[in-house]
Amino acid sequence: MLETREWIQLWEATIDTLYMVGISGFLTVAIGIPLGILLVITDRGQLLENKLFNKLIAIFVNIFRSIPFIILIVLLTPITRKIVGTSIGPTAATVPLIVGAAPFFARLVETSIREVNKGVVEAAESMGANIIQIVRKVYLPEALPSILSGITVTIVALISYSAMAGVVGGGGLGSMAIIYGYNQYNTPVMLVTTAVILILVQIIQSFGDILSKKTNKK
Repeated sequence: MLETREWIQLWEATIDTLYMVGISGFLTVAIGIPLGILLVITDRGQLLENKLFNKLIAIFVNIFRSIPFIILIVLLTPITRKIVGTSIGPTAATVPLIVGAAPFFARLVETSIREVNKGVVEAAESMGANIIQIVRKVYLPEALPSILSGITVTIVALISYSAMAGVVGGGGLGSMAIIYGYNQYNTPVMLVTTAVILILVQIIQSFGDILSKKTNKK
């Protein structure tokens, strides 16, 4: 069993993880949705066709979603230090979390929007709707259940990313598992921190599934 001090550390580590995932999740969605939309509407034959711009966005997204997260943390250390003043701690960890997750989520948004019935989009165009109106009143509402599923997948991924961030001083449950569990051969700490991570994943996944089903009109 864990000692009282370890339970307090576990609580603080859980709060740090929720803080990292909350901040990075919000900004990932705020950045990823516009990126995903641009990937669609600037593509060939789409509403705002621009091959060069589309290619540049695609390259940016592909590069950053392909770099292993643990390497991305190290690569972004100088930038992280300039933005938040330090390269360690939960706040610092949010920078690579956002950079790593936003492109990943953007691709999920792109896939969701591409699945929207083209007939609905064409009907909106025939009624004189402009690009902004089509995005707001057609693409986003129609793709909402799928986008919510994408948000759920992304937040779950952020939880695992945040655990990896703990390896390099990011704080949270990952840091506790490494410092107080693995390094000190404290198996109970390892097991409990892992269990808390799994519980968080299950809660978020269940909540996301419920939201997705409730917004699904089909």
